[in-house]
Amino acid sequence: MEIGVPKETKDQEFRVGLSPSSVRALTEQGHAVFVEANAGSGAGFSDEDYIQAGATIVTEAKAAWNRDLVVKVKEPLEPEYEFLQKGQMLFTYLHLAADRRLTEHLLNSGAIAIAYETVELPDKRLPLLAPMSVIAGRLSVQFGARYLERQQGGRGVLLGGIPGVKPGKVVILGGGVVGTEAARIAVGMGAQVTILDISVDRLSYLESILGSRVELLHSSTAQIEAVVPEADLLVGAVLVLAQKAPVLVSRELVKQMRTGSVIVDVAVDQGGCIETVRPTSHSHPTYLEEGVVHYGVPNMPGAVPWTATQALNNSTLPYVLKLANFGLAALDKDPVLAKGLNVQNNHLIHPAVQQVFPDLVG
Repeated sequence: MEIGVPKETKDQEFRVGLSPSSVRALTEQGHAVFVEANAGSGAGFSDEDYIQAGATIVTEAKAAWNRDLVVKVKEPLEPEYEFLQKGQMLFTYLHLAADRRLTEHLLNSGAIAIAYETVELPDKRLPLLAPMSVIAGRLSVQFGARYLERQQGGRGVLLGGIPGVKPGKVVILGGGVVGTEAARIAVGMGAQVTILDISVDRLSYLESILGSRVELLHSSTAQIEAVVPEADLLVGAVLVLAQKAPVLVSRELVKQMRTGSVIVDVAVDQGGCIETVRPTSHSHPTYLEEGVVHYGVPNMPGAVPWTATQALNNSTLPYVLKLANFGLAALDKDPVLAKGLNVQNNHLIHPAVQQVFPDLVG
């Protein structure tokens, strides 16, 4: 099979769909891989690395896109819509619930869109979302600590405090992978940490791994209203599979936060769980709203592409190999991979995405 790896076009997105080691695994099985020039340079992989792995370097994006299977990291942006082709398989993060325009273009193109974030194991775990969620969770506190610095517009709070001065307070909405990893870093910094989650079972699990170092609260409107105004750093870590994130924090509640507090909403790629958050970029990551610093970069792991590309490939490669070896039949052979199918034959396939766009179902 011919497999294309375009260079990512999202602002400062330096990850790449396939690492040289993944390319080698594919070429050793007889597949032809076409990598756009400099696609991996931002992650530390040179064109020569790909050539040594058996890839062909192409100089134009169209030449990478014009293949049976296209492997990316982020969703196609508008300049790439013209490359979508009927019957072509696209394997990448899509997050369609937050992007009606992309959804419509995928439907019209006739392409077969398989989303990393909806590949789902029988126990409901999301194996291709998890590695990036780990990174995003850890970065959320790392970035939050930075933007709390006065020079960055923040309150001037050191999350860990020092003897004689109390630590900063971190409030995390959601105790999934992102929230858990955010808590690990915040605790490591010495911050005072609170996690809210709607699942009592999840809270019990978090107690078993985090112990008494973290305050664990059952999430409710009243509880959110009680803890958010006291947060120096508020992390949105809510995930609803293939759907827009619910808005848990209203503008009125944001107004009650102290001037110079920081919000990092990791759920922004699914619409965000905080009313005042909007997507930003690595070039312009923050803005001030209601006196609070907001960080809304939807591709946070792109900040650490060397780590993130390898972490992603560790999880995606087995599925890429199945698609390369069996084509669409791979979806019949592997029900986990089949859960990733979002668009096929000009139809919206995934039930959760259908719920978001019922008028596009037909």
